[in-house]
Formats: sequence, C-alpha cells, structure tokens
Amino acid sequence: MILEEIKALLSEKFGEDIILGTETNGLQSALIIAADKIAEVCLELRDNPKTYFDFLACLTGVDYGKDSNRFGVVYHLASIPYQTQITLKISKENSRDLNQLPEFKSISAVYKTAEWHEREAYDLIGIYFENHPDLRRILLPDDWEGYPLRKDYANAEFYKGIKID
Repeated sequence: MILEEIKALLSEKFGEDIILGTETNGLQSALIIAADKIAEVCLELRDNPKTYFDFLACLTGVDYGKDSNRFGVVYHLASIPYQTQITLKISKENSRDLNQLPEFKSISAVYKTAEWHEREAYDLIGIYFENHPDLRRILLPDDWEGYPLRKDYANAEFYKGIKID
C-alpha cells in the first residue's frame, strides 16, 4: 500500500485533520499525524487488513532545538506480511521546563515493544508518555538530573563524588 492510499484510509477513518502533513524528501516517506490521535492511528494501521503494520521497529524521541521549543516522536512501523514500512511523526511545543515535560500518548497498548522504546525516550530526552504502564528511567540511574540528549543539556562534572566530565 502506498503513502497516498494510507493517507486516504486514515482520513476516511479519522477525518481530514488527522494528517498534518507529509515528508517525501527523505529516504522513507513520513506522515505527520495529529499528536493526540497517535495511539488510535497506530491501532488502525496494525489491525486494518489492508495495512497490517504489525511491527514497531523503532520509536525515537526528538528535540528540535532550543529555538523551536518543539519535541517530537518518530515511529517506524513495518508490515511483515506486506513487506512495507511507514514512518509516522508527531510533535508539539514545550517550554523546556524540566518540571513540565512534553507529553504524548503511549502506544504501548498497541505495540508491547513500545514500553522499552518510550522509557528510553523518557530517560534520555524527557518525553512523558501518558498511560505508559511503567514509565521510569531505563539507562540512567533513577536520581540522574536532566535528560542528556536534549540540545540544552549541560554535562554534570560529578555524580556521587565521581568525576564524569
């Protein structure tokens, strides 16, 4: 199924405003989806017999930089039986305040593997996933301060008395 057919399928199911845009200039085309509907879109793409995107290959958190104050998530889905792939992107503005993390819906109820991917995005970029069953750090210690893959992250010099920089 090609990108235009998937766009039509999603627009018919969810309405025209579900797709905010497309990116076709990269190696893999992407659909930019309304952030608040990502779980429903993933469920439809997984369960629809025309698409059957049964595999979440990767989920990546993105910090678009200090100037834009925008954070996002990129989802790489694959259909093993149809041997095809699609990329979905969502994003929203955020103040970069560490006490108010950017928040997106979890897709862990749709793809079980999302639990680990979302924990990594939380741990390294500080993206909060609503309804995640166990959102906590996965790579860094629980008491680590900040999110190291953010563009404005400043390395700490010491951690528990040990020089790390």
